[in-house]
Amino acid sequence: MQKILFNQGWCYTRLENAGNGGELQPVALPHDAMLAEPRTPESAGGTNTGWFVGSDYLYEKTFTAPAEWAGQQVFVAFEGVYHRAEVWFNGEQLLFFPNGYLPFRVELTRYLRYGQQNTLRVIARNADQPNSRWYSGAGIYRSVWLLLLPQKHLALDGVKIRTRDYKVPSIEVELCASCSGEACVEILDGETLLSRQMVSLPGQVSLPLNLPGAQLWSPEHPKRYLCRVRFGEDVREEWFGIRQIQCDAKGGFCLNGQRIILRGACIHHDNGLLGAVSHPFAEERKVRLLMQAGYNAIRSAHNACSPALLDACDRLGMLVVDEYADMWYIHKTRYDYADYLPERWREDLEILVNRDFNHPAVVMYSIGNEVSETAQKRGIALTGQMVDYLHTMDDRPVTCGVNIFFNFLSSLGLGVYSDKNAEKEARQAEKRKGKSQKKKAVGSEFFNNLAGLAGSGFMKFGATLHGSDVKTRDAYACMDVAGYNYGINRYPKDFRRYPDRVILGSETFCADAYRFWELAKQHPALIGDFVWSGMDYIGECGIGAWEYKDYAPEFDHGAGWLTAGAGRLDITGRPNGEAAYTQVAFELSPIRIGVVPADHAGEPHSPSAWRMTNTWESWSWNGCEGKKTQVEVYARGSRVALFLNGEKLGEKVPKGDCRVVFPVTYRPGVLMAVAYDADGNELHRTSLQSAQGDTRLALCPEQAAVTPEELCYVRLRYTDSQGTLKPLTRGRIHVSVKGGALLGLGNGCPYNETGYLTASTDTYYGEALAIVRPDGPGTMQITAESRLGTVQAEIVCK
Repeated sequence: MQKILFNQGWCYTRLENAGNGGELQPVALPHDAMLAEPRTPESAGGTNTGWFVGSDYLYEKTFTAPAEWAGQQVFVAFEGVYHRAEVWFNGEQLLFFPNGYLPFRVELTRYLRYGQQNTLRVIARNADQPNSRWYSGAGIYRSVWLLLLPQKHLALDGVKIRTRDYKVPSIEVELCASCSGEACVEILDGETLLSRQMVSLPGQVSLPLNLPGAQLWSPEHPKRYLCRVRFGEDVREEWFGIRQIQCDAKGGFCLNGQRIILRGACIHHDNGLLGAVSHPFAEERKVRLLMQAGYNAIRSAHNACSPALLDACDRLGMLVVDEYADMWYIHKTRYDYADYLPERWREDLEILVNRDFNHPAVVMYSIGNEVSETAQKRGIALTGQMVDYLHTMDDRPVTCGVNIFFNFLSSLGLGVYSDKNAEKEARQAEKRKGKSQKKKAVGSEFFNNLAGLAGSGFMKFGATLHGSDVKTRDAYACMDVAGYNYGINRYPKDFRRYPDRVILGSETFCADAYRFWELAKQHPALIGDFVWSGMDYIGECGIGAWEYKDYAPEFDHGAGWLTAGAGRLDITGRPNGEAAYTQVAFELSPIRIGVVPADHAGEPHSPSAWRMTNTWESWSWNGCEGKKTQVEVYARGSRVALFLNGEKLGEKVPKGDCRVVFPVTYRPGVLMAVAYDADGNELHRTSLQSAQGDTRLALCPEQAAVTPEELCYVRLRYTDSQGTLKPLTRGRIHVSVKGGALLGLGNGCPYNETGYLTASTDTYYGEALAIVRPDGPGTMQITAESRLGTVQAEIVCK
């Protein structure tokens, strides 16, 4: 099979413009059309989607089918189109595919005009607002491929590799073809041939292969091998890893016989300043940054992630909980996938498994997120049906993220998610058209706001109620792993009450990281924790933001707000103080310091249950001499002392956490923290150094050279001459590029009126980020101008 990238040569326009004779604009895929739409208080998606307006789009590609394609089967394969895609070819509609996150294929063979022009059109709907609880993006936002198959070929998903044994490494290669013939199966390690076997088809055949001496795949050593299958002229190649999963309450989650505690992060599918565009380099960068922050697992909240993200996880060793859907048959927003899921879930799950089966990083499936249907008889039955159906195709464990308290509330008629709430939200959106009135919060937005005001204890306490247990236990009994959203207060009791239950903190608060880790070390039944969220994302505006008035003039999460502010990494990938706390909680770093911005310490800020602190790892608060602030030390030890310029400011004993807090009056210099054991012996120390008086603008590319297929991420930073960041230096920066294209420009602030598609940006605590794509081999020149002058950087494109 030939697999040809089909991303070039497309044009697009709003569908309404196409009907009025409007011209189509050239576009390279993948492309997020929604990111260029206006943001307005009239947006039906509102805070959920970052206040972007929704539209429908037409994509078109004209190409000539060469004569040599004749006699082959030709497919066009889409990795993801948001959403309700229609595929038209030479004027005839061939497919309607409503799911915005799963891949689909369309056969073109009998419709092709060889030696002539052919026109492929795709309609992507997104005017049906509201249809999502977060920023979805819109259009053909993942890659497109052309597949050419000889007449005699394997099935499109006809090669699956399963590990038979990790102790004496062996695998099983399952092949499927509809015609007879001999298949040659080769296993390669680079250029080295490890095994070659012949097997007769047709039908479905399983071929066992022993691979003595082969290395295992694990997060520490993500070793992959290539399986190449030749069947006549059809050649398939599949990467795989040798690894086995065991998961039970007694032994916990084990990979290749070794217990692993999942240090997880929930992530949405967008790529920050690029919007929903799934660029392979951006996906890999996201995974790499999360691993550097201490996470060994991600949950693809709340939909099927991109193939590019899974490929990156395979290569880098990041474990994946592969999630299917955010809703079942109850609408969370009026035009979401609940209209289709009851009839399509079997087909969808088969697509998901066929796509992801060979990815060693995928260690668990999740069938849903906060689906209150799991409190109902119909929903409990559906839980069991989905789990059983997945087990017919794959032996990976299956979970579902259940908000325990929400299940109880729904049984009392106080459901966060309901068709009634979804209808109410849609009616509100219709009334707002042509007006500037504020949107009233309903459903999940209402409870997010309430949690922000009441604090994180709101949902955690609710989960401990007896009714919360009653309304979740039957659904949990259907799963391999019980997913607890914000249910940490239940853990100790449920270890005793349900000794055979495997528990996963499928969605959690950052402040509970230490408590989780200590419990998990003692109780193998608790296999992991997935914080909300690992990296900030567009939409759900402000739910995790902790902002002062100078960065967010209004705390109403209105149309100036853009991101959730809920990440341990901000939208640019920069870690905050909570990331430092998490690394200490997980025993990945012994001691760290976080400082509340000294210019606003103690002042009112936007409320959030999803943040535990707003500290930064900086002691460079120029102009704040004499102001009181708060210093947080994250450390593991019996006692922690804090020093400023050699003077001891105080000493504290951590109690039930690895976090201690000191009131400090800001003075420039060296801030140092020291951790001691019970006998007073020093264990660890760390320090922060104030920046010097001079200030400059620095361009800091994350890589010195790129290939034409990669992107270049460039940090724009206000620093002193030694490169120390000055977080209180602020000012707009204009960016221009020669030899490349500026794809995104912005900063980490959740409040952002201008978006990411302009040529200038404000800074956020001293930083901004530019994303640049090279035109091709050669040199890119990036220029940044600010009130402090102009700086340039050259990036080599190899």
